[in-house]
Amino acid sequence: MYEAVHAHPDGESTVARFAKTAADYGYEGVVVRNHSDARGSYEPERIREEYEIDVVRGVEVRADDPHGASGAVGNYRTDETVVAVEGGTNALNRFAVENEKVDVLAAPIAGNGDVNHVLAKAAVENGVRFEFDLSDVLRTHGGRRVRHVQSLRKLEEIVDYYDAPYVVSADPSSHLELRTPRELLALGEEIGLSSEFIEEGLREWGRLAERNRRIDSESFIEPGVERGRYEEES
Repeated sequence: MYEAVHAHPDGESTVARFAKTAADYGYEGVVVRNHSDARGSYEPERIREEYEIDVVRGVEVRADDPHGASGAVGNYRTDETVVAVEGGTNALNRFAVENEKVDVLAAPIAGNGDVNHVLAKAAVENGVRFEFDLSDVLRTHGGRRVRHVQSLRKLEEIVDYYDAPYVVSADPSSHLELRTPRELLALGEEIGLSSEFIEEGLREWGRLAERNRRIDSESFIEPGVERGRYEEES
């Protein structure tokens, strides 16, 4: 299982500190998903060897509108193994799921964002994974936490009905916010998402990284299909 993190300067902990803690917790890898305006510098190969855990280069595109996001996605697609787009508005959510170069729609239900059957169908067609962001469940209380849990359950119903691809993350910005896989599986059961569902979403990060690396290493672009298009796993 993999976790997707915001490391320094986008977070409080370095990539190395995240990797060490994640390895201690039993993760197989971490995806470094720093926002596009705070990427930082690190050596994934060295960290991978030192802590014996996979370190995946990624980026989470942050933009004000689809036009800005489109240019950024195009720029990062050739350099980063995993490309996510920060959603949270209907316009950005729609842009992300309709773009074959996007791997993950991050935080789709944050802010005023919504996910419906139209977006789910587009995500299936283009292989864009919806993120189930557990950060508000873990780090907020009261009404905000209740509303987020309700939104996650609604998203799960849509994803399940259309068999849409998805990932799960606690979205940590510090190694102190990392939770063990066992803790996240238990949290899923607590809020109405099965432990199997959570586990599948944590594993999907690793499958996604492996697929994109294979495409890169083979320099493979299927005729008529842009790089980054979702392929059905066998």
